[in-house]
Parts: sequence; C-alpha cells; structure tokens
Amino acid sequence: MKHRIIVRYSNKKDMNPALTIHLNRCITAALEAQGVHVPCEINVLVTDDDGIHAINLATRKVDSATDVLSFPMFQFVPGSFPEDVSDMLDPQTGLLPLGDMAISLERAKDQAHRFCNTLKREIGYLTIHSVLHLLGYDHLDEGEMKRQMRIREEIIAAQLGITRG
Repeated sequence: MKHRIIVRYSNKKDMNPALTIHLNRCITAALEAQGVHVPCEINVLVTDDDGIHAINLATRKVDSATDVLSFPMFQFVPGSFPEDVSDMLDPQTGLLPLGDMAISLERAKDQAHRFCNTLKREIGYLTIHSVLHLLGYDHLDEGEMKRQMRIREEIIAAQLGITRG
C-alpha cells in the first residue's frame, strides 16, 4: 500500500533522513495493524517544545508544550475502520486524508532519557500513538478506551521491534 506521508521539520538542524524513514515505517505499520487498506495521506511536523507549545495554544488553548499532537480529519470508531471510505477520498489524489500530527523532538529526547528508552522507541511510540488518534482512539479518561489504546500501541511497537528499554 502506498501512503503519502509528508514529513516536515520546523528546524533544519533536526532534518534527519533516518528519522523520516522511521516515521514512515511506524505510520505504515500502525495503519496496517489497524486494518486500513486504502492509501492514506498524513502530514507530520517534527518540531521542538516551543513549536508544539505554539500549536497547542493556538489549536487547543493549552498553554504548554506536549510530546505529540494529533489532528484527525474524520471521526472513526476505534478499532473499526470502515469498509467503504470512497466518499472520504480526496478527489484529486485518490488518497484518504487522515489528518496531521506534530511531534516535539525535544520532548521525545527528554522522555527517552527519563523512561530509559531509545529515541527510536520514543519517537516510534509517539508516532503510533498519534496514528491511533487519527483512527478514532482517545484517552481522555483512565478507563477502557485508554487501556485499549495502550494495548494497541504496545502490540504495534512490538511488531516493529521497538520495545521498552
């Protein structure tokens, strides 16, 4: 399946072909694991804490940095990707525009250090987490939805070989 994954870096010094490949690999694996069998488009912004703080403030009115933000184009039922999405496809590209994500590379580096993970694991986990948000998963409370999302994140990460520690 050929997805269009557009990765942009807000800081040229952070541009890294290996990171771009890793992001693509994680997104593709998460989509496949969730049964998404239609070519999709996802935009990814790799930024720093200041950049994600500005996005968080502008879009959610939250005055702080975070690790990852997700902006789904559609509201899907978690774990139940629709069979027919033909009415959702972009008529110009034929792709399903799933949405956008922003990842703070600065925050990911800090969390990798704090959680004794590799940066590859942390970025991978945040990317998978964001894709699941684009596909309808959420974790606003500490209940069943959060548990279901965490299980999916760990299964997909394990399939990619990016386990903890």
